[in-house]
Amino acid sequence: MKVIADRDACIASGNCMMVSEELFDADDDGVVVVRTDDVPADEEDHAREAVTICPAAALRIAD
Repeated sequence: MKVIADRDACIASGNCMMVSEELFDADDDGVVVVRTDDVPADEEDHAREAVTICPAAALRIAD
C-alpha cells in the first residue's frame, strides 16, 4: 500500500500528522510530505484514516 499526496491541494491542516507522524511530515510551508514509499502493515489503518479526514482530499491510497 502507498499513500499519494497531492501537495498542490494540501491546505496544511496537519490532520495527517496527528494521525501518524511515522507516515506524514510537513515541509517548511506546512505542506504534507509522505515519509515512506510503502506503508508498513501496522500503519495501514492510520493511512486510511488520514485519507478519510484530510479536509482538502489531498491524500489517496494506491495499492
